[in-house]
Amino acid sequence: MKRSQVLPTGLLLRPIVLGLLLGSVCLGAFGESKPASQRVADDDLLRWGPKVNRNKSGIEIGLRLEALETVWYNSAKGDYFRFAQAEVDARLATRAAAPMKYDSDKALWGHQLLLMYRVTLDRKYFDAAKAIRGQLADACGRSGGDSPNKVCTAEAFLAEYASLFDEPQEFANITRQFELWEPLAHWPAADVTNPTPPEAWLESLAPALVDAIPSYPEDDSGRDRLVAMLSRVADMARQHQNASTGLLEYSSEAGMHRPMHPSAACLLIYAIAKGVRLGYLPESDRSVALNAWQGIEKYFIHRDDGRSVGTADGSGWPPGPSTGPYLLATAEMDLAPTATLARGQAVILDAWYNSQQRENAAGQMESFHYKWSDMSDSGYALLGHMFRSYGAATETLHAAPTRESLGKAQYYIIVSPDIPVKNPNPHYMTEQDAGQIAGWVKDGGVLILMENDPPNADLAHLNLLADRFGIHFDDVLHHHILGEHVEDGRIPVDGDGPLFHHPHTLYMKDTCAISLSGPAAVLLRDRGDVVMAAAKYGRGTVFAAVDPWLYNEYTDGRKNPEIYGQFDNFAGGQELVRWLLQQHSH
Repeated sequence: MKRSQVLPTGLLLRPIVLGLLLGSVCLGAFGESKPASQRVADDDLLRWGPKVNRNKSGIEIGLRLEALETVWYNSAKGDYFRFAQAEVDARLATRAAAPMKYDSDKALWGHQLLLMYRVTLDRKYFDAAKAIRGQLADACGRSGGDSPNKVCTAEAFLAEYASLFDEPQEFANITRQFELWEPLAHWPAADVTNPTPPEAWLESLAPALVDAIPSYPEDDSGRDRLVAMLSRVADMARQHQNASTGLLEYSSEAGMHRPMHPSAACLLIYAIAKGVRLGYLPESDRSVALNAWQGIEKYFIHRDDGRSVGTADGSGWPPGPSTGPYLLATAEMDLAPTATLARGQAVILDAWYNSQQRENAAGQMESFHYKWSDMSDSGYALLGHMFRSYGAATETLHAAPTRESLGKAQYYIIVSPDIPVKNPNPHYMTEQDAGQIAGWVKDGGVLILMENDPPNADLAHLNLLADRFGIHFDDVLHHHILGEHVEDGRIPVDGDGPLFHHPHTLYMKDTCAISLSGPAAVLLRDRGDVVMAAAKYGRGTVFAAVDPWLYNEYTDGRKNPEIYGQFDNFAGGQELVRWLLQQHSH
């Protein structure tokens, strides 16, 4: 069992103050029903665009696109992805990436290329990312013998690339580069003549760490070393936080104090809050990020004629934060109220009963189809993000489950077990496996069964397990879709039910059906069929659905909005995750 890769954000910033490079955040007259990050993104990024010259270095575009990616995964609003893809495609078409000078510029661009490849599987993005990775080889020490040529600031991108394309040998060098970087990342002293210190290594190190750690193998010793570095950064932030204002400050032995540039502060807020949510930092560090964020909002964010953002009191402090850092911090703080509710809990996703493989652009075989790491249409990357939004860890089990291997997790998901047409060597559920899983549920585990239609999944063997709980997947084909006649897949939800508290219009394409007996109960019906059910078993709970309905294709908002914009699987999935977490807490 290994920890699955968390969706990276690839923040790698060259050590200069970004607020001088990017424009100010623009805030319009928002509808307050949207989370703050969506209001900022809608106004500044979608309505007005980045307003940068694509021939300039990657930082101007890259940082905003990093932020936009984060908001997309928090909202499943496909416009955000489409906007980012248009920018990347335009940049590729003009070959504007070639003159980039700084490692961090290349890394920001490289991460965007990897994101586009992972989502679309279009090889042009992989080829461009591979070229960027090649350009960084010398700069980041792999050809420099035992001593790297210089300190590299592209480590999160290199870690992501190494993780995606199975290069575990790279992590030793990546760790070494971080260790060379850390001594430069001291807390700058206050200088009233220079409100934006030129050697701002600290605020670029923190987001690079928090974005690189998820790519590390669980058993790599460098992972713990990076976590320790991130903890030291958080400790420095706590020591340099004004107790009255919450602002992070530069200070000197002479007693001078100056607020950190708000763009830099936002990057630290993002890194610390995300580090707490992903379990790398203790929950006590949450207050550092929250207090600093409240200080930014109070002293640096104000609306002038409904639009511009800048210094609140005209004191001569630096101007308000630029869009990218501010939006990154905003998106992470949107998650903060619930970010630790499932801390210490783990969700295991099966990769045994569904163990399909495909060849990636590097010619390697990789797991896909209902997997955390799969960001394409077939994956569960967005579902994994929903769980991680509550602080739960997402893991993957590549072997037959046992009571022992499941014992460290609170949730176990089995999705659409293989049949020979999907996998020439399927692993079928056995009576022995079913007994192990049922024993784990009886001890208090939460089991999630997501079946599929008979032509695409094994029902008979999975019923060896499901029947133990009074749940039986019927060998029928319902919600069958021909072409894009999506009405046959429409499933209205009234809300105010045991699972869904709010109305939804879900979409399921080609499903089976469920028959119930014994303790099992209906959670959702459609046209007379049971499509979702649950059963208590010992101290545990079983949830069953007739379709893997939360895979990215119908959840992440990218698919033809004119046809699929009527459905809200993402919002329904958020409610399901909430309900599942509640089952364990009971």
